[in-house]
Amino acid sequence: MKFGKEFVSQMVPEWQDAYMDYDYLKTLLKEIQRFKHRTKPQPAQTGLKRKMTLYRAFSGLTRRNYTHISSPHVSDVESQVIMVNSGSEGGRSETMFLRSSDEGGEYEVVYFKRLDDEFNKVLKFYKSKVEEVMKEAAVLDKQMDAFIAFRVKVENPDQARRYFDYDAEMRSLATGVAASAAELSASTPSGARASRKVHMVAIDEEGSSTQGQLDESRDENVEESRKSIQMTKVEKPNNLRTNRPAPLDILNQVKMNIIIETPRSSIKDLLNIPKPEEIQFNRKNLKKVEEQLKRVFTEFYQKLRLLKNFSFLNVLAFSKIMKKYDKITSRSASKSYLRMVENSYLDSSDGVTKLMDRVEATFIKHFSNSNRRKGMNILRPKVRIERHRTTFSLGFMFGCTVALVLTFILITRARDLLNHHNRDQYMKTMMPLYCLFGFLALHMFMYAANIYFWRRYRVNYAFIFGFKEGTELGYREVLLLTFCVTVLAAAAVLANLDMEMDPKTLDYKAITELVPLGLLILLLGVLLCPLNIIYRSSRFFLLACLFHCLCAPLYKVTLPDFFLADQLTSQVQALRSLQFYICYYGRGDYKQRLNTCVDLGTYKTFLFIVAALPYLCRLLQCLRRVYDERDPMQGLNGLKYFSTVVAVCMRTAYSISGATHWNILAWIASVIAAIASTYWDLVIDWGLLQKNSKNRWLRDKLLVPHKTVYFAAMVLNVLLRFVWLQTVLKFSVSFLHIQTLTAIVAVLEIIRRGIWNFFRLENEHLNNVGKYRAFKSVPLPFNYDEDDNKDE
Repeated sequence: MKFGKEFVSQMVPEWQDAYMDYDYLKTLLKEIQRFKHRTKPQPAQTGLKRKMTLYRAFSGLTRRNYTHISSPHVSDVESQVIMVNSGSEGGRSETMFLRSSDEGGEYEVVYFKRLDDEFNKVLKFYKSKVEEVMKEAAVLDKQMDAFIAFRVKVENPDQARRYFDYDAEMRSLATGVAASAAELSASTPSGARASRKVHMVAIDEEGSSTQGQLDESRDENVEESRKSIQMTKVEKPNNLRTNRPAPLDILNQVKMNIIIETPRSSIKDLLNIPKPEEIQFNRKNLKKVEEQLKRVFTEFYQKLRLLKNFSFLNVLAFSKIMKKYDKITSRSASKSYLRMVENSYLDSSDGVTKLMDRVEATFIKHFSNSNRRKGMNILRPKVRIERHRTTFSLGFMFGCTVALVLTFILITRARDLLNHHNRDQYMKTMMPLYCLFGFLALHMFMYAANIYFWRRYRVNYAFIFGFKEGTELGYREVLLLTFCVTVLAAAAVLANLDMEMDPKTLDYKAITELVPLGLLILLLGVLLCPLNIIYRSSRFFLLACLFHCLCAPLYKVTLPDFFLADQLTSQVQALRSLQFYICYYGRGDYKQRLNTCVDLGTYKTFLFIVAALPYLCRLLQCLRRVYDERDPMQGLNGLKYFSTVVAVCMRTAYSISGATHWNILAWIASVIAAIASTYWDLVIDWGLLQKNSKNRWLRDKLLVPHKTVYFAAMVLNVLLRFVWLQTVLKFSVSFLHIQTLTAIVAVLEIIRRGIWNFFRLENEHLNNVGKYRAFKSVPLPFNYDEDDNKDE
């Protein structure tokens, strides 16, 4: 793989604008190369050149490198190509091209100006992120002070009064995290050395830095020097703690900040019931604090890893682009420029690396019982392993699906089942039962397609949804589950047909009708299975989000919750199929294959409730977000869902009664809801239809290179938003049963939702990119009093 593609593939997606623009610099080099080719002098005739070469071959006059015979008194300055100045205000790099008078020199002047802009952009971003981790390290140090005091108070209350041993425990942590923050603040570009391999910074415990530079010939003493510096830091821990209170006094300055979101806590918060302010020193709270700090340290360590990788990748990119410049122009400018890069804060500062080491040591000691392997397994991200058996199983299940579908088509045509005398009864009873699995499989297939395109266009869907690292499903896994459901459903349909056609089993109607119920129970059993099989973490994540949707106003709304609720709004027919399952098997209609549910008043009432339930969940989520975020846009979004609830109820009433006044009300409500939803989809959720954008009627930033894709998606969204017209106008096709037509409308809505998913998450990803938001915000367990913070 070429470096440009490898460079892009290893970028942090949310930081991609902060990386060096390698492709643009390559285009500038290509312009220089094209100019060189245009102005390259034409060689002499072949014959003459051959004779001259043979004649002078032994004279030494045809050597290409003339520097060997040049005068030793020629100055090095005369051979320089660039002069790099990195000592200007703000540490900005400025490169002066000394050969601008050469032919085509203006191209190279532009190249070096753009190169400096890219370097300064990268350096500024890196400095800002290092400053952030410095502040976070200081906060983590205070959190760990409180945690250690809390642990000693709970586990060894008698020993808590012995300040000597306890204070030594806390000083050991201080040398781990706080000293690293001091090193980061002390390191500056002016003190950077020529190579990060041969320099060392000694930090005293008062926060001042004494910087020393080692000669290149002392590479073998680097490790020994590092150990001696670390020993120095451990020998004088008291200086760092001079302004800190006594160990147990720390607990008097902090409050517990552990908030577990439950319906009970939400109701208490709504009623303004005061919370207990005193800290309860028990093992239950200790475990909660420990788990919360584990997540904080894991996220912080991940940020440090990405910062280190950011520095390495950009330094490597500058090295690659300068070597490419030397190759194209036949100059030797890379050495001077890369020396500046190595001396800069970007490459020479090793504060992030040292802080990573100390975070590792602290985490291993306090959270994994000094078990390094266990601690590093938690800190380091889990890399997903693509397994061949997944691909093989996917291909096998796909082949089974194709075979079963073809078998179903052939049996239907061979036995002319479409013209069977029991066709209408079969469609009214069995079609809703089996359509449930078809709707589910289609939605899963669209989700797998979304994952594929999200990965292709580098949308960080795992971070956006908040999946636990290493547990997110790829499109192959989702496709495998999709085809497994399809195979089971197709096999159940064929089994049902076979039992109906076989005279020996024709009388066993009850057994025949229990086939779809058995399949539904099997799928629900797999979904709820507590064993660690069939992607348990993903199943539990789905169940948790589903529970939050059902208890919408009682939980703080996150993106996975309202994203799932939006999916449910496109599965109204599937929810009605579940309603039919309950009635059909609950009343015992399956024994005679009768559909008496449609005549029940209770069943008709639940048709309204089931159809409106997903939209009600979204409405309640919007109201909760208005309460939490004070965002008026969420109030408008809630009005949109309220209009949809009204439209769905009006259409349901018209489909049941067929009265004219319900038809008029359904038309009015549906048009209002469709227009509002379409506008919200295109403008708010997708961020499109921006008149002043550089991509007219689109966004400024687009992940898909073909703009026609966005316009086609907008047109499809508008058209598919109006599929409700079939309900109001009651279209009828002679060769399609009414149940088939209803299923087709539901399928179109699922396809629309699948298209919506991609652009909705693309817009969310671009918002994160614009804010460089690449990490989850993990709440801290302790909260220090503001007055004490000011005193410190």
